[in-house]
Amino acid sequence: MSHTIKHLLFGGLIIMTTGISTAATANAVDLKPTIVNPKDLYDPTPNGYSTAAIAPRGARLAFISGQGGQDSTGALSPDFAVQVKQAYANLRAALDGLGARPDQVAKLTVFVVDHDMSKLEVLTRNVKETFSAALPAQTLVPVPKLAIDTMLFEVEAVVVLE
Repeated sequence: MSHTIKHLLFGGLIIMTTGISTAATANAVDLKPTIVNPKDLYDPTPNGYSTAAIAPRGARLAFISGQGGQDSTGALSPDFAVQVKQAYANLRAALDGLGARPDQVAKLTVFVVDHDMSKLEVLTRNVKETFSAALPAQTLVPVPKLAIDTMLFEVEAVVVLE
């Protein structure tokens, strides 16, 4: 099988295909990443994430650009919790645009302006509402500022596609 790598960039999304056979077919179960939480490590699931996620062999990956808390008009609430909730709604809309479901997300990276422990409850609640038990691997990156001065939160994702 050829290990040709193809990239397609459109609308802030990158889709990467590696060695896909045209004869290969995938069903919904095949698209779900395998979630791994080793018993020898701290259990991160109460905090809304998993230690690792393995993409299925031959899967295509989509990389969703950072989604902030802007509503459809581009307006940003000054409230952190409102921005986080809207950012996850925007992420779900991006997933819908790809024909993907939340349980196909393998990895999240979240960026939080002026992060402190008081923000963890909001973050955990929203990620659990979005992903239920299929908690992807996740990294939180505290930052002093994002692309827009009033932006307080951003989430990007790696998604397994068929």
